[in-house]
Amino acid sequence: MLAVVYVGRENVTLQTRERPVIQDKEDAIVKVTLTTICSSDIHIKHGAVPRAVPGVILGHEFIGTVTETGEAVKQIKPGDRVAVNVETFCGECFYCKRGFVNNCTNENGGWALGCRIDGGQAEYVRIPFADNTLTAIPENVTDEQALFTGDILSTGYWAAKLGELKPADTAVVIGAGPTGLCTMMCARLYSPSKIIALDTDRKRLETAKEQGLADIILSPGREDVVKRILEETHGRGADAVFEAAGGSDTFELAWKTARPNAVVVVVAMYEEDQILPLPQMYGKNLTFKTGGVDGSDCQEIMDLIACGRLDPSFLITHRCRLEEIMGAYDIFENKREDVLKFAVKP
Repeated sequence: MLAVVYVGRENVTLQTRERPVIQDKEDAIVKVTLTTICSSDIHIKHGAVPRAVPGVILGHEFIGTVTETGEAVKQIKPGDRVAVNVETFCGECFYCKRGFVNNCTNENGGWALGCRIDGGQAEYVRIPFADNTLTAIPENVTDEQALFTGDILSTGYWAAKLGELKPADTAVVIGAGPTGLCTMMCARLYSPSKIIALDTDRKRLETAKEQGLADIILSPGREDVVKRILEETHGRGADAVFEAAGGSDTFELAWKTARPNAVVVVVAMYEEDQILPLPQMYGKNLTFKTGGVDGSDCQEIMDLIACGRLDPSFLITHRCRLEEIMGAYDIFENKREDVLKFAVKP
């Protein structure tokens, strides 16, 4: 089968690999029907994810059809259309029982797919803990609507929950890329009075406005965004700030735009250390919450997609076949076009 392999730092190639087989009674084999490229794949390529194992098949955001299950799998059966959670998790350890599935202590738990074990940028994939990791896709949900359930939509849903938003709050989302847009979409579920989106890419900001995800769009570098946010919040600052950009100065922007006693949620994955300037923050009494995502709400997310409350399919701006994916990597990483997400079909 064709598969995208992380060979080592700055080296990702399309290779032919053997099809995976059942290794454990809780496994399932999934025939991938749609996959995509995530910014985390780019972080792996650059060597910024120390846990990533050279030789692993990339891909942790995909859907497919179950072809085979282990004898202990009860909820999922061959023939089911399924969305795959970015995190495989045992459901039994200390962290899983508390919903912190990103920290599952099983050797195949947490973010393993496409990082420590073979992932879904391939024709077939083995899924550990299938009953926990797979979510059945209802008939009225399309493949493209379901594609992002297990990763960036889970991330946005998790981030919005961490932000402790209340009706009529003001939220700031820094970064209008795919993850930031999903964060805005999920923040809408909490009925904020306004969502203010920040990005240097005007096209992405316009997408946020056109999709009804942001009420106000601001461009750092073109305008004094801290001043504008203070003006929009009666001089206080935002009730919740979601940092989904991961830029060199966006962490600083996050705490500066938050009001005293606000929550700052770090959604982005950084490639470099950030500075916490505590003397400057003294008296703001901020609460910081950091990643990565605990993808434990996939069924709720799928239900919200099925009833029309969430629809992330607009994120798909490009489509290609799996054999064309290396060109897609170049476009996605280097933003050679107005790209948000690829839908890649094996």
